[in-house]
Amino acid sequence: MKITVESSLAGCTCLITGGAGFIGSHLADALLGRGHRVVVIDNLSTGRLENIAHLRAHPLFQFVHASIEDEAVLNNLAAQAKVIFHLAAAVGVKLIVEKPVETIETNVLGTELVLRTAARHGCRVLIASSSEVYGKGCKVPFSEEDDVVLGATSRARWAYAASKMVDEFLGLAYHAEFGLPVVCARIFNTIGPRQTGRYGMVVPRFIRQALCGEPLTVYADGSQTRCFCDVRDVVEALIGLAMHPAAAGRVFNVGSTEEISILDLARKIVELTETFSPIEFVPFDRAYAPGFEDMQRRVPDITRIRELLGWEPKRSLEESLRTIIARARADLQTL
Repeated sequence: MKITVESSLAGCTCLITGGAGFIGSHLADALLGRGHRVVVIDNLSTGRLENIAHLRAHPLFQFVHASIEDEAVLNNLAAQAKVIFHLAAAVGVKLIVEKPVETIETNVLGTELVLRTAARHGCRVLIASSSEVYGKGCKVPFSEEDDVVLGATSRARWAYAASKMVDEFLGLAYHAEFGLPVVCARIFNTIGPRQTGRYGMVVPRFIRQALCGEPLTVYADGSQTRCFCDVRDVVEALIGLAMHPAAAGRVFNVGSTEEISILDLARKIVELTETFSPIEFVPFDRAYAPGFEDMQRRVPDITRIRELLGWEPKRSLEESLRTIIARARADLQTL
């Protein structure tokens, strides 16, 4: 993959909001590996210090324990940066259902503040959006210019999707009105080491259950399908989009097109862990809340990012699962 990078961004300072999280910490690894100075701001509400512990002694790394809603801190950090990777957000279906106010306020108000601050200092901004934006759409694969269909506002499930849409609208509006170089990355299901199952992420939950000899809990009948992309491939896409001069003012899908049902995913994890855990089916109403709605399929069209960057995932689902299982097994042995 050959990525065109603006010469003024080579070796620049990058600010990552939510950089102690799963994707953010891997992004920090990749940026440091390219010689960038990396500053992470995270309030550790869902991020974890252990995700970035290996970076704390790096001469080009700085961690600031603060909320992006602390405008003075954010302003000081943005003044040093050329690029802001905005990953701070409420994450995971479980958190969204349980804390809808926090979801909306964190996603919308936080993004507006990041954009306002970036405009003050002339920073390039990458907004980490989500495939949730596609809502209940049934046209597969999902393309960036497709219409979207969301559920009723009485369903908290859709608060996250709506808030991410507003984030994109805000970012594109700042680009159109003020010329701020903003790109929106619609990230599909992403997996890898350091991901936690606390907030409903299915792969770490299945792997932990299998390695602990517990039943793998599949919601509904497991026929719903997803495409899981390795976090190492995802961060390559995010860096490419943030640094490419022609990406500004556009939205890009980032994800794998390798589709698998959740039931087959559970079976694959049992096979790869070489365990004998049974599979238990749990209704959505019991897993989350009465009336919970889910999407049957979620597959990205990655034509746009492929044409701009030449990007597509390099790692298969099985390769990614083997990496995660090995790390999870090692972590369990140290407990």
